[in-house]
Amino acid sequence: MITAIAKTPFDAGILDRVWLRLRQGDLAARRETLDALGCRFPAPSEGYEEDDAFIYLPVSPLVRRGDHIHQDTVYFAIGDTILVTLEPDDGFPPFDRALATLQRRPELIRTAHGVMYALLSAMNSAAHQIVELASNALDAMTGPITEIMDGTDEKGRELGVGDIAGAMSQLNENEDLISRMQEGQLLLERAARYLRNEVGGSNADLRLSIETLISDIQSVKEHAGFEHDKLRYLQNAVMTSLNVKQNQIVKVFTIITAVFLPPTLVATFYGMNFAVMPELAWKHGFPMTIILTLLAALLPLVYIKQKGWLR
Repeated sequence: MITAIAKTPFDAGILDRVWLRLRQGDLAARRETLDALGCRFPAPSEGYEEDDAFIYLPVSPLVRRGDHIHQDTVYFAIGDTILVTLEPDDGFPPFDRALATLQRRPELIRTAHGVMYALLSAMNSAAHQIVELASNALDAMTGPITEIMDGTDEKGRELGVGDIAGAMSQLNENEDLISRMQEGQLLLERAARYLRNEVGGSNADLRLSIETLISDIQSVKEHAGFEHDKLRYLQNAVMTSLNVKQNQIVKVFTIITAVFLPPTLVATFYGMNFAVMPELAWKHGFPMTIILTLLAALLPLVYIKQKGWLR
């Protein structure tokens, strides 16, 4: 005989008593409520704070809104029986997605710690999605960077310094994104560890879930670290190509200077001494002058080619 296990129903009223969700613009209007709870959010620059009633933890994750990714800061105030969160005025999408988790697992709304676990889990899932976006962006850039290293695009046209600079700019943007992601994961992991310490041994199931969450946060952080290493490799490849391109440009100008400077000097000498030019009276004087000028250009070119500087 199979006995059905009764599932705890979701009660929005209980959630409202356990989780006070505020936006920056709500602080003035809810000041009396916060004072009654003894909740006083610290200044953004102060970071972690603790008093008799709450532990205050800031977390600065990356959040995707449409096609744009922003870094927002949210604050958690963890009390014994209530969780107060402070988010930007335009909302915080991971918290909205956490509501679906709470409805699916209504046993979490019985405690402030359970609600905070759901919020942190949703934030980590959002971070994982952004790391995947960054990974896909880097994969998409592999082809253009390979073309940069080869020196030509898919149509066989030679790539210039502008193409290399454009690729480098995109890589720098991705590096900034991944670096901020790693910073956000560090703060998220710290918040999860504080939550684990607050739960202690009072709720073994929730503590196990938090342990799993910490492992997931570390996995996302390691994934971001792997993508950062891959990005640094691509940056080094682009910088190497840029240095090669610059050296080629310098080499071209050096060869041009070496080839055209001697005949230019010959022409200059004749230009400064046009009053006395006895070779022009010779039978083959003018052709010999032309041959002398050509030799002055060809001899440096032959020397450069023998040295292998044209490669």
